[in-house]
Amino acid sequence: MKLSGVLLPHKKGTADCECVPIPLPKSVRLPMLMGIGAPCVPAVKKGDRVTVGQLIGDTEKLLAAPIHSPVSGTVTAVEDMLQMNGRLCKAVVIESDGEQTPCPDIAPPALTDKASFFAAVRASGCVGLGGAGFPTHIKLNYNESKCKVDTLVINAAECEPYITSDCRVMLEEPEAAADGIRQVMRFLKIDRAFIGIEDNKPAAIAEMRRVTAEDENITVVKLRSLYPQGAEKVMAYNTTGRIIGEGELPSDKGLIVMNISTAAFISNYLKTGIPLVTKRLTIDGDIVGKPMNVIAPVGTPISEILRFADCDPMKAKKILMGGPMMGVCVYDPDAPIIKTNNAILAFGREQREKRQTNCINCGRCIAVCPLKLMPCRFERAYDARDKETLSRLKVGLCMNCGACSFVCPAGRRLAEKNQLAKELLRK
Repeated sequence: MKLSGVLLPHKKGTADCECVPIPLPKSVRLPMLMGIGAPCVPAVKKGDRVTVGQLIGDTEKLLAAPIHSPVSGTVTAVEDMLQMNGRLCKAVVIESDGEQTPCPDIAPPALTDKASFFAAVRASGCVGLGGAGFPTHIKLNYNESKCKVDTLVINAAECEPYITSDCRVMLEEPEAAADGIRQVMRFLKIDRAFIGIEDNKPAAIAEMRRVTAEDENITVVKLRSLYPQGAEKVMAYNTTGRIIGEGELPSDKGLIVMNISTAAFISNYLKTGIPLVTKRLTIDGDIVGKPMNVIAPVGTPISEILRFADCDPMKAKKILMGGPMMGVCVYDPDAPIIKTNNAILAFGREQREKRQTNCINCGRCIAVCPLKLMPCRFERAYDARDKETLSRLKVGLCMNCGACSFVCPAGRRLAEKNQLAKELLRK
């Protein structure tokens, strides 16, 4: 069985653009929540001096990852910050001194066993760098009494238009990516790994095959460029044939699914001890004068990064954090980048939306859904607040990839209704 999807224009114009570091920002703002889980508690106060890599936020709650300073300088504020999801969290504002003094505590972690490996990954502040930002140490530390993981799936599809930051990792740091994969396999005693890469990245496929040529248990899988190839359930099925059901985790099927950039970061952290304080980002869009890939400190204002790419953020009609299919609209150009950001897209032309008309029962939304769901039925059930039907039709499986809205000739806001329907069931 082949999974469905949609053919999107790739627009990977920055695929050959080597990542360049942006100038050090004058100040950074670091929200205490940069992914899924509990927010951290600030470990610094106004007036404190900090160094690069110093811990500035942590919590004792399990589902969380610590936050570190990407600059050296002075804490100027610990304040409330409105996040893109409309929720408030604390944020630490640091004025850079321009010296980038490293934290004296930085050192490669001592690894002796699986427990020390998990502790090191947590201490690094690592979260999933290709999706919602699930704390990586939690993903790796699965319950062995309930399941046995035998396969590592590395998601290197990067299926959304414009974004090429993962591709650049494979071209610029293929050895680190391969080493990160080996380290995870070693400490978790995983038998084999698959690296899924879309076929519109031939250079990346060649590089990853080169650096894993002597690893008989690591296979590079060339996948069709079909959105949403990079969705966790889709990637797992298209590389291993295993189906992750509703309410199941990949570990329930013997899998761990990890982004290629996450693997590369783990390798670098184990060698250097430098925590997650910078991000690779693709900067593109119709009003970006110099589309490029950059390396930026976490917490850098989006406006500064856009100006570096010859783009006036005040002229943008829409700014996205992420891709055009699943990205989040930026309400404030001065909002900071966070650990999970992989792209900033700026558009100056009005994006005309289809005029909404009545559903014509064409079935296109069903045909393109990779999980064979029925978005048109979800919409009707949600409007009727019919929880029983929503549950029976398995709306909880929806990944919010947006493929249904993309192909709907009636301009129905199906992806949005799917999210609202899931929230209705949760409540």
